[in-house]
Amino acid sequence: MLAYLVRRILQMIPTMLGVMLLVFTLFSVVGGDPSLILAGKNLTDEVLNNIREQLGLNKSLPEQFFIFVKQVLTLNFGTSWSTQQPVSDLIASRIGPSLTLTGSLLVVSLLVSIPLAALVAYFRGGLTDRVVTIACTVAMSISALVYIIVGQFYLGYELALFPVRGWGNSLITNLLVYVPLPLLMGLLVSVGPDIRFYRSFFIEEMNNDYVRTARAKGLSEHKIMLKHVLRNAMIPVVTTVMMSLPFLMMGALILESFFGIPGMGNEVLLAVNKSDFPVIKAVTIYIAMATMAFNLLADLVYKLIDPRVQLK
Repeated sequence: MLAYLVRRILQMIPTMLGVMLLVFTLFSVVGGDPSLILAGKNLTDEVLNNIREQLGLNKSLPEQFFIFVKQVLTLNFGTSWSTQQPVSDLIASRIGPSLTLTGSLLVVSLLVSIPLAALVAYFRGGLTDRVVTIACTVAMSISALVYIIVGQFYLGYELALFPVRGWGNSLITNLLVYVPLPLLMGLLVSVGPDIRFYRSFFIEEMNNDYVRTARAKGLSEHKIMLKHVLRNAMIPVVTTVMMSLPFLMMGALILESFFGIPGMGNEVLLAVNKSDFPVIKAVTIYIAMATMAFNLLADLVYKLIDPRVQLK
């Protein structure tokens, strides 16, 4: 296990170098000269030279890449071009609201969709399966904007069950007051495809030979489902969840915009609109790091779920 961990961590180094080279090429070579954007209407040679000097764009490309590598190693991506705040402070202030919303949404979505998917797979072809499948199809056919606008109007404005939008300074206040409505809207959008997706995993496992063998031995369907099928079907479920975890830090752009949540989704959109390269590069690098870390964690979880999995 230790040798596997060391080997995987060492493999991350060339992967990270490749990501840094790709990001640097996209922003510094293909992306054009950002000083032209930052200069705005004051487009004189003196202004452009001053901006390039401040941003280090007058240096050669190898020197700029070395500076970028140093930024990644120290996790210090300089200051935002649009707000003049340190990028690390900007991300630290924005990631909390995003993780509060997206983390809660992920947990609740899993608690709802996995049991329902197992249930409809168990009763596949029956009335329960058909009703849930039709409900999921209808839910998937409705735009997320419809859920949000209708939810804000009826649940927030007409019935005053939740605040229409807003965000507080306390985690408890946010979880109890401001998160429930966007979480409910996000759940309505995501639970349909999740149930259909996880249902297919359960049905695929239920058609395997080991399930027929278990039935031939006289095990009850209930025991087969909980002891064998559920455990084996969790591997693709874990894969899906682990792949989605790095993007939690990106926030939920639409939900954050409609419900006034000061999260990463709004910040990334603002950075893209204003060509704030330091923020975009920092978010890209953080997501790459998180993706590699959660891929490694997924492999370890596979081993915990199924001891037959060999970590090589």
